[in-house]
Amino acid sequence: MILNDVHRGINKNRKRKRIGRGPGSGHGKTSGRGHKGQGSRAGSSQLVTFQGGAMPLVRRVPKRGFNNRWSLRVAVVNVGDLESSFEAGEDVTLEALAARNLARGRFDVFKVLGGGELSKKLKVSAHRFSKTAQEKIEKAGGEVVIVPGKTSVEEKKKQQSQSS
Repeated sequence: MILNDVHRGINKNRKRKRIGRGPGSGHGKTSGRGHKGQGSRAGSSQLVTFQGGAMPLVRRVPKRGFNNRWSLRVAVVNVGDLESSFEAGEDVTLEALAARNLARGRFDVFKVLGGGELSKKLKVSAHRFSKTAQEKIEKAGGEVVIVPGKTSVEEKKKQQSQSS
């Protein structure tokens, strides 16, 4: 293999195909739309899922359970887990939680819950805190920092009703 053959034939900036420019261009007359039919008319378009009149796969596959596309994925950790994973005086951030494998997977919001006991002074940063978690962290001499995150549809509606 010759090194300059690697990129031969690859056009990074290909020119746009100019259709409807006469018979000499090879794309004249019907401009690649064929004769008659739905696709030949101006303004015609089809759904992405259209399969030539066959029942689309989207409609053939059975739907199971409940799926709320607007709900937020909330990852949680208990105060007791922070007690065992962090030393006194440390900052508990989302990065530190991920490094200690406490914030796993994909999530929109991270919430600290009040399960377990906390005796260490920690500065905890998260999107949400339960009341008991906040009380336990502050009772141990720690600090609660609320990080701005995504808001759910219900929270947005609540904010709009309060502002108006």
